[in-house]
Amino acid sequence: MRLSDFLCYPSIVIQCHDNPDADAIASGWGLYLYFKEKDIPVRFIYGGRFKLQKSNLMLMISRYDIPIEYVTELNAPPLLITVDCQYGEGNVQKFEAENIAVIDHHRVSQTLPPMNDVRSNLGSCSTLVWHLLAKEGIDVNTDTDLATALYYGLLTDTNGFAELSHPMDRDLRDELKIRRSDISLFRNSNLSFNELKIAGEALIRSEQFSDYKYGLIETKPCDPNILGIISDMFLEVDTVTSCLVYSILEFGVKLSVRSCTIEVNANELAGYITEGIGSGGGHMDKAGGFIDRKSLDELGIGYNAESIHDFMHSKMEEYFTSTEIIYVKDYKGDLSPYPKFNKKSMHCGYVDPKAMNLTGIGVSIRTMEGDIDITLTDSMYIMIGIEGEIYPSSIDHFEKSYIYSDEPYTFPGEYEPTIKESKSGNKISIVDYAKSCISTGKRTVYAQKLNHRIKLFTQWDEEKYYLAKPGDYLVAPIDNPEDVYIVRNEIFATTYEEA
Repeated sequence: MRLSDFLCYPSIVIQCHDNPDADAIASGWGLYLYFKEKDIPVRFIYGGRFKLQKSNLMLMISRYDIPIEYVTELNAPPLLITVDCQYGEGNVQKFEAENIAVIDHHRVSQTLPPMNDVRSNLGSCSTLVWHLLAKEGIDVNTDTDLATALYYGLLTDTNGFAELSHPMDRDLRDELKIRRSDISLFRNSNLSFNELKIAGEALIRSEQFSDYKYGLIETKPCDPNILGIISDMFLEVDTVTSCLVYSILEFGVKLSVRSCTIEVNANELAGYITEGIGSGGGHMDKAGGFIDRKSLDELGIGYNAESIHDFMHSKMEEYFTSTEIIYVKDYKGDLSPYPKFNKKSMHCGYVDPKAMNLTGIGVSIRTMEGDIDITLTDSMYIMIGIEGEIYPSSIDHFEKSYIYSDEPYTFPGEYEPTIKESKSGNKISIVDYAKSCISTGKRTVYAQKLNHRIKLFTQWDEEKYYLAKPGDYLVAPIDNPEDVYIVRNEIFATTYEEA
C-alpha cells in the first residue's frame, strides 16, 4: 500500500486513537501534511471521552501548530484513515465512513479492511509513516518540525529508545535531522507531580531475589516513560543486575526491563516474558513490552494484582533456571555422541571487508537480528545466510566449506544489512559489495537438537550472546569440535542433511 493510492479520494479524514500520545500525533500529522501538499481536503481528528491535557503533548501541538481536532460527531467522509490504531478497536471512537484504511504498528486485533499497512514489528507508527513518505520521494529532513515530531514519537513509544528492535526504527533514530532543544523541552515537561509520587511509592514496594540478582516492581497505572524511570533507578542498587517493572492497565500489562550484566540481554528477556501473549524488545540494557489482557485471560490468569505478580515472578524464575550459558573460548563439551550431518550444497553470500576498505576498523553491522559490533580484519569474511542473517567467518573456515561463484548475488531477506563505521558514522550497504558463494557439502558436523535454551558467547564477540531455543541445534565441526555455534531449527532443516 502507498499513500499515493489515496489521492483519488475527494477528501480524507485521519483519525488517531482516543487519548492520543506523541506517536499518534506525529504520525497522523505526517499523513496530514502529505495530503495537504497534494491539495486534498484533509482533517486530523481524535475522539473519546476526554480532551488532551498532557503538558508535553500540548506543548508539541502548540509549538508546531499541529491541526489536530477533538470531535464527538463526524459526517461520513469518503475516506477515513486510522493511524496508530485499528478501526473498531475499544480505544478508537467509531465513526462511519464510505471507505476505511488502517496504518498502524500494533498487533492485529481483528479483521482489517482491505486497505491496510500494519507493521507489528515496528516500534512506532512514526517509523511506518516516515517509511511511507520516503516511498513517495519525500525527504522528511526538509521539514525540521515534522522530523522532530516523528523522532519524538519513536522516542516516547519505545521508552526513550530502550525498546528499539527493528532496524527501520534505528534508521529513523539515526537519520532524522531534528531540533534537539525541542526534544529536551518536551522530555522535561513529561513528568507530573502525581507521577513522581507513583515512582516513589513503587520503589518502596520493590522486591529483590538474590539467587539471580534480579528485582521486581509493580507500579500504579502510569505513562510508559515512568516505568523506565523506575527501572533505571532500581538497577542502580548494588545487589540488582536485572529488573522487571510493570503496570496493570485497562487493556493489558505494560512492562519495562533493565539489565547491567552481559548474561542477560534486556531485549531478549522482554521477548521471553511476552512471547505468544504480547510483544517485547529493545536494547541489550533497556527494553520493554506489552502483554495483552485477552491473552492472559486465555491462559486462565486472573486479571488482578496477585495473579499477575505471581505470573511475572514465575516467568523471571523460569528464565534464569531454564537457560544454559556457554562461552566458546572455554568450551570443553563433547558433541561426538550426537548425529553427524553434512552441510548441503547451496548458494549464499559473502563480503570481503578489504573491498570496503574497512579492515582494522570497528564497525556496527545493522541487521534484522540486531546490531553486531565488531572489528573487521583482513582474515575474515562477512557471511550472508539463506535468510539474510549475518555472521563473521574466518577465510580459512570459508575456504574449507565454500567455493567462490561468479553468479550475481541476490539478497533474500526483508531488511538489507548495512555497515556503519563507529568513528566516522559513514554508512555502507553490505549488499552492494556482496558476492555469491556455494557451500561445498563437504563440511561435516555433530549436531545436538536442544530441549532447553542456550546463550552462547562466540569468540568474535564476548559481550553479546546468540540465543538458542528448544528445537534449535548446537553444532560443532568434527575437525574442530570445540568451535560450537548455534543454528536455528528452520535453517538447520534447510541447510543440513544426515551424513
